Amino acid sequence: MDQLRQAVDTPKGWRHARGEASLSDVHRSIAVQTSGPGWRRAAAFVGPGYLVAVGYMDPGNWATSLAGGSKFGYTLLVVALVSNIMAIVLQALCARLAIGSGRDLAQACRDAFPKPVAYTLWFLAEIAIIATDIAEVIGTAIGLNLIFGIPLEIGVLITALDVFLILYLQKLGFRWVEALIITLLGVIAVCFAIQIFMADPEWGAVIKGFAPTTEIVTNPEMLYLALGILGATVMPHNLYLHSGIVQTRDYGSTIPEKRSALKYATIDSTLALMFALLINASILILAAATFHKTGQTEVAELGEAHSLLAPLLGLAIAPTLFGIALLCCGINSTVTATLAGQIVMEGFLHIKLAPWLRRLITRGIAIIPAAIVTIWYGESGTAKLLVLTQVVLSLQLSFAVFPLVMFTASKAKMGALVSPRWLSAFAMFIAVVIALLNVKLLSDFVFA
Repeated sequence: MDQLRQAVDTPKGWRHARGEASLSDVHRSIAVQTSGPGWRRAAAFVGPGYLVAVGYMDPGNWATSLAGGSKFGYTLLVVALVSNIMAIVLQALCARLAIGSGRDLAQACRDAFPKPVAYTLWFLAEIAIIATDIAEVIGTAIGLNLIFGIPLEIGVLITALDVFLILYLQKLGFRWVEALIITLLGVIAVCFAIQIFMADPEWGAVIKGFAPTTEIVTNPEMLYLALGILGATVMPHNLYLHSGIVQTRDYGSTIPEKRSALKYATIDSTLALMFALLINASILILAAATFHKTGQTEVAELGEAHSLLAPLLGLAIAPTLFGIALLCCGINSTVTATLAGQIVMEGFLHIKLAPWLRRLITRGIAIIPAAIVTIWYGESGTAKLLVLTQVVLSLQLSFAVFPLVMFTASKAKMGALVSPRWLSAFAMFIAVVIALLNVKLLSDFVFA
């Protein structure tokens, strides 16, 4: 029935039928009110945006924000702001692609490109997920170590348990997955609110930090960190993730129902990403107000930041709050990365396996290299590794962004929900800016 509805309702600009729905075990599993007050319909769409927002504040982001704040003070706050604006536009396009075409980004790429190109995009997406998972596994393991004293090697193995957590929660319903994520986000927000209050930053300098400066582009070291922040903020796996989980809503098949769904899904992701900006800015502000202010300009390791917070802020609770927030970020991020891995593997490769086996495979592809790297490097060197993973993500980003912009600008593929020309132009501008920044980064790296 679902395949019949998809074949009838989606535009005809695709070469093949979609096949199995994205995340088929939870596809269209959440009912949406078709009558009654608008807030009830809007409430049904609250959730996917926050799963996406998790990727914008993962442990890799912490490393780049800590490094940026400690070294350059509040200067790179503007990068967090610009990255967030880019993220809002791109995630809105993901919702548009999913609702307008009935496909996630991986399925769309598989259909639109020749097999060699599609498989290359799949490989790059897997690299991005592995880079993401390295950051998240390290972050979670460090969080467990900071709070409970658990060795990093054991902490890495514990992170693999999220597979079973997802299976259990999805058995109860996808809303339970979203509830876990939103609850942990609330804990993170409270932890940072208390730490910022204790740090008492210079608010005038904070506001000035949101103003752009040419030094970010002309200073190679600053550009490297800026691209790390960009890579940690606008993440490739989030584009695949959002285009899949939006389809957990049973929003109907008529054009008015789809337009309504797109409006509420965009509101959800925009508000969630504004929340993510607050967290990202808080990490950078905390680093600037504690480390940069006291001359500690080389702080980037999460463990080092944890140990320095107590003497600098004068309260023993500060590092505990830091560790709790880090652990919550790590748990959240590993859950969403696992879902993204499933969407990418199913969409590109059309592998049909039992849900538990699919998740074990996608988790294994990501966690095995993450575990090897974590155990090999140990606690020392994790900061450089975390920043490097975020730059790798930034370099992978264009390979997900350009197809997304192309698909949503195509009337043949999107039908009535094709992107307005101004939105397509703005999105293409974002894609080109990201690509040019990456070329600049590579040239600086090669010729330095």
